[in-house]
Amino acid sequence: MKTFPNNFWWGAATSGPQSEGRFNKKHANVFDYHFEIEPEKFHNQVGPDVASNFYNSYKEDIHMMRSIGMNSLRTSIQWSRLIDDLETNTVNQDAVDFYNNVIDTMLAEGMTPVMNLHHFDLPVELYDKYGGWESKKVVELYVGFAEKCFELFGDRVKFWATHNEPMVVVEGEYLFQFHYPNIVNGKKAVQVAYNLNLASAKAIHAFRKLNIADAQIGTILNLTPTYAASDAPEDQEAARIAELWNNKMFLEPAVYGHFPAELEELLTKDKVLWETSDEEKEILKNNTVDFLGVNFYHPNRVKAPDVAPNSVGEWMPDRYYDAYDMPGRRVNLDRGWEIYPKALYDIAVNIKENYKNIPWYVSENGMGVSNEERFKNSAGMIEDDYRIEFVQEHLDWLHKGIEEGSNCFGYHMWTPIDCWSWLNSYKNRYGFISNNIHTQIKTIKKSGYWFKEVTERNGLEG
Repeated sequence: MKTFPNNFWWGAATSGPQSEGRFNKKHANVFDYHFEIEPEKFHNQVGPDVASNFYNSYKEDIHMMRSIGMNSLRTSIQWSRLIDDLETNTVNQDAVDFYNNVIDTMLAEGMTPVMNLHHFDLPVELYDKYGGWESKKVVELYVGFAEKCFELFGDRVKFWATHNEPMVVVEGEYLFQFHYPNIVNGKKAVQVAYNLNLASAKAIHAFRKLNIADAQIGTILNLTPTYAASDAPEDQEAARIAELWNNKMFLEPAVYGHFPAELEELLTKDKVLWETSDEEKEILKNNTVDFLGVNFYHPNRVKAPDVAPNSVGEWMPDRYYDAYDMPGRRVNLDRGWEIYPKALYDIAVNIKENYKNIPWYVSENGMGVSNEERFKNSAGMIEDDYRIEFVQEHLDWLHKGIEEGSNCFGYHMWTPIDCWSWLNSYKNRYGFISNNIHTQIKTIKKSGYWFKEVTERNGLEG
């Protein structure tokens, strides 16, 4: 029997824009707007308008989550829903009532609410007016929104996160064109990365000023470990720089309150370093996280770049490394991602040895599979044995990391109920619970029943 620590979080993660639907929402976020102007970019032209109908069915949904053993749920408060006037941070009372009801329902079910403040869903008006996260004005407006959340819900929500996967905002919006506004501008990308770090620190500062009893605040990072293609010096150097950019860009400020010197040197040499000030450096230094949320799906394997890094053209971080496809790797062919559960152990050891053994939890892990109807049995249940195997293998490696002293306090799968996934819409399904998006009828998958057994024994057999 592999037993996990007492009071271990067994749960799952979703987000406001991916679950709630646009019902009764005053402002459009960048994804709402992108779907309005280019619906053809979204799989089967399915947008965020209904999502999984959580706005209307949260009571039934949360009850179903609890029925499969979940003792915690991470979701997000939508800036574009909660705030009426984005400049003055007046609140929308319908939104306040909705989030109060969601939180109270979780607590009544015996579940710990974990609330995130930013999940790729910047109000589009702030992009149009100020350039979004390129602007320190938007940083200040975000902090005002965060303060409203703490004041309104901090009496019951004791775990907060400032961002989810901020690097995805940088890469999707400013480098690799998979999130609106689909810009390719390396210097802007670097400034956005800095501003997101600054926004996190300033929100933490606002949180701590309120002295909320027994409450903690962290951030959620996709800490994809970097593996070099070989021991060759060129491949090792590629991995070192990839690690600096992909992981340490957000991890070092979150835990240590400053950026890696090597990263600053590289960005200075390339003439793309962010604009900062001594005052902002102090804010970063003095407002580090209480805990980390860690999202992990697949490893990041790199090799030395085929083209020299000092070639002429737009600055991109990946001029220093190329992706490497390891021969013989296991892959989720539907999503194209390598399956490598040992990376979760490597993350656990890295946090223990290099990041103060800070308390952390797995805030997302999962596998997206398309056409899951093909695995439906005669009783109508999806027999997703592949998901059970995936989660079990990751939990095995996570348990090993905990046994060796890594301070992990929970595991959240992505996601409780099949949710809307940005440009992929509902192409790949991730949930313990399936969702018929036409009828909004939700059905527990085989993995959901398996997960309940894991939670009841607080561990794995064998």
